[in-house]
Amino acid sequence: MIKAENIRKSYGTLEVLKGVSLEVKPHEVVSIVGQSGAGKTTLLQIIGTLSPMDSGSLTIDGEQVAHLGDDQLSDFRNRKIGFVFQFHHLLPEFTALENVMMPALIAHRKPKEVEQEAKQLLEMMNLKERLTHKPSALSGGEQQRVAIARALINRPALLLADEPSGNLDSKNRDEIHSLFFRLRDELGQTTVIVTHDEGLASMADRKITMRDGEII
Repeated sequence: MIKAENIRKSYGTLEVLKGVSLEVKPHEVVSIVGQSGAGKTTLLQIIGTLSPMDSGSLTIDGEQVAHLGDDQLSDFRNRKIGFVFQFHHLLPEFTALENVMMPALIAHRKPKEVEQEAKQLLEMMNLKERLTHKPSALSGGEQQRVAIARALINRPALLLADEPSGNLDSKNRDEIHSLFFRLRDELGQTTVIVTHDEGLASMADRKITMRDGEII
């Protein structure tokens, strides 16, 4: 699903990634751990096509992303990659259902079809009774589950999560952790998770440790 080869990235004189190579198989849950400044989030942003690499090659779901122009890259990202961040970034004026539907409507999918799928995803997240609630009426764990449903609405080949439970209490954190493995088992979802949570990292199919811009 992911093949990254010799990825390098610098900001000025600071070399953040020093020739990182990585492969992730379909349906695999991979965690990336390491101290702050190790390059984890930078690597995730490059894999997610949010940040360009200085050199190297990156193939996602069989497509070499370095050859895509800006518009093609934006379309590729919307179709192929789902993102979950530490903060949910839900739109406050819209309901849970509307927030989940948004990426699919941007992709010009049929509204009725999108609404049905969004309801199914929210039901899978145990949020069937929260469809019409706005984010301010949801708990932190519920907001994050809405964000995960939103990330899945376009059936992405790849789900990328950056500290997805870092802002949650222990009960909600455990629920979110379990959810990633349900998504693997029930939907065959491929997921890469950057985390400081050793419990979550150790649950993954594979744990990758980074230090000083390299995989060790």
